[in-house]
Amino acid sequence: MITTSYYSSSRYSTSNNGYDGVVRIASNGSVGTGALLYDGRAVLTAAHLLDGVSSAEVTFLINGVKTRVSSSDYLLHPSADTTAANNDLAILWLDSTPITAERYQIYRDSDEIGQTFTMAGFGQYGEGASATRYNGSDSVRYKAQNTFDVTGDEFKQGLGSEISWTPASGTQLLADFDNGSAANDAFGMLLGVNDLGLGADEGLIAPGDSGGSAFIDGVIAGVASYTASVSTWWADTDIDEVTNSSFGELAAWQRVSHYQRWIDQSVREHYDSAPESPAEVQLEVVEGDSGSSYAYFMVSFNGDRGMADDIISVDYQTRDGSATAGEDYLALSGTLNIYDDESYALIAVEVLGDQTVEDDEAFYLDITNPLGGSFGDGVVTLTAMRTILNDDLI
Repeated sequence: MITTSYYSSSRYSTSNNGYDGVVRIASNGSVGTGALLYDGRAVLTAAHLLDGVSSAEVTFLINGVKTRVSSSDYLLHPSADTTAANNDLAILWLDSTPITAERYQIYRDSDEIGQTFTMAGFGQYGEGASATRYNGSDSVRYKAQNTFDVTGDEFKQGLGSEISWTPASGTQLLADFDNGSAANDAFGMLLGVNDLGLGADEGLIAPGDSGGSAFIDGVIAGVASYTASVSTWWADTDIDEVTNSSFGELAAWQRVSHYQRWIDQSVREHYDSAPESPAEVQLEVVEGDSGSSYAYFMVSFNGDRGMADDIISVDYQTRDGSATAGEDYLALSGTLNIYDDESYALIAVEVLGDQTVEDDEAFYLDITNPLGGSFGDGVVTLTAMRTILNDDLI
């Protein structure tokens, strides 16, 4: 992560400051970043990190402690073009995950432009005004902020043949690296989209940050893909005229809201022993001795959609009963989409295993705010319960 001021400043540190679900990915000699998704098994990253490799090593850095997990189970987006940096997304599945690692939901609205985001990664670090860069490691994870300025479509429409690549329609979010000077405001000079930045909080991705997430309000809105230095006959904003993530350059993130169907359905297809009908849903779950297993909740839609391709959605949130979040299960909240080729979708809540003798315990899942459908006259909330069965001997 290249930052505005000195990189060792506490403002750029993630030590004891969240982002424990942002991981380092090493594969075939290359290094990148990813983020753990809401299911606690899948890591969202960039396709160009995994294209042509057989396996990868994922490193979690949690309160200074490293945990390494290997995986050979991954999926590239079916239209990934890693040469052109289009549809540059991949999902990597882990056999095990630290329970204390953060899990992240994905951004589902289309209002990203103009919003400030936080990025975190294990890439090269340095300062925006300097050409000096240091290679990252699995011991240091930096963060910085920026603002999404334009979409990939707006960028291409504004510059045309002045740039040699064409972002796929609707799929990319772009930000430039500002230092408070109009002369180095890339999108201001190139497109008339003026923004002088966030002061010392501003930063930009660098090699090793590829695949890292851009977070809006704590959920994943973008996946880091590439950087560029653009010079035209009317504007040359790069402070040192070298493509090295310095002031005046720009970067692109794959737009997660555009890919939410692919992400959601790919994650669901990997659920272990998932029910396929209401009769298969287990209302009781054995806790196990360690790690986590899933308690599944099924949300079904019965009726006619307003339009054939309408997405039905509900919001959901777990709630303690006699079971306690963080001790017996992991709290979960978010939005569930039921897509036009689905009649139901699953919510998977991680149940935590231990070897403590205790009573059977229960927790709840509340679903609210149905869009595209209803719960029935006067019904505001639907609630389901799951019981965690103790399997430890007295």
